[in-house]
Amino acid sequence: MQNLFNGFFKSEFRINEAVGRSVTYVRGGKLLGGNSGFAHIGTYRIAEDEIHVDVTSRRHNFDVGHQSLLGSDVSTISVSGRAVGKAFHFEGGSPQVPNAVFRSVMTPLDESDLAAPGLVGEAGITDGLYSIRLSILDGVPGGLTGVMLLNNGRILGGDAFFYYLGSYSSSNGRWKGQMVNQEHTPARGEDPVFGGHEIGIGFSGTCNAGGGSLEGTALAGKRSIRFEAQLRLIYAA
Repeated sequence: MQNLFNGFFKSEFRINEAVGRSVTYVRGGKLLGGNSGFAHIGTYRIAEDEIHVDVTSRRHNFDVGHQSLLGSDVSTISVSGRAVGKAFHFEGGSPQVPNAVFRSVMTPLDESDLAAPGLVGEAGITDGLYSIRLSILDGVPGGLTGVMLLNNGRILGGDAFFYYLGSYSSSNGRWKGQMVNQEHTPARGEDPVFGGHEIGIGFSGTCNAGGGSLEGTALAGKRSIRFEAQLRLIYAA
């Protein structure tokens, strides 16, 4: 069980009739992830064939379009579950919605595109979970928000529809890297720029103890899209 519940997952969760999705990285008793509106920070323990998870969901995007399924900017969830095939099924509740049942399914994501880690030196960007807000340049409409986990030269991140894998190098207040952005759930027109494409991304920028900025180019098929993004550290790992 310990070896199976380990790595990068997409999560689909339900509270009564409401549905949400996120990406989640699980390793060493910690759970880190989130989506366009919320960061998820938690711990887990495994007892025989059952997994017990405690998660805090914390808003990082205060746009009105991103509302909590639990009705709070900060909420807590406790669930228990077990493996069902390659996925993990959980059930539990939250004190913020005491009469509701919280159910979730975590399904492994393909990490084969995860590149070898880059080098991180003195005054490099901090390991941890970040919120990311990306804007398209050159007058092209579109953008996205999500979470990004930086860990010793590797990148894992995403939101309710996309996940990305990559690597970075950083030192002396600067960083650069590359990622591959893919759908884990069909976007159904939610993002007209990235939806339906596997995107290769290269970027460079500056960083400090609390976050970073970057500019880069995304290649969507034959289309080249310039963008900029801001990262804010939510949880130092």
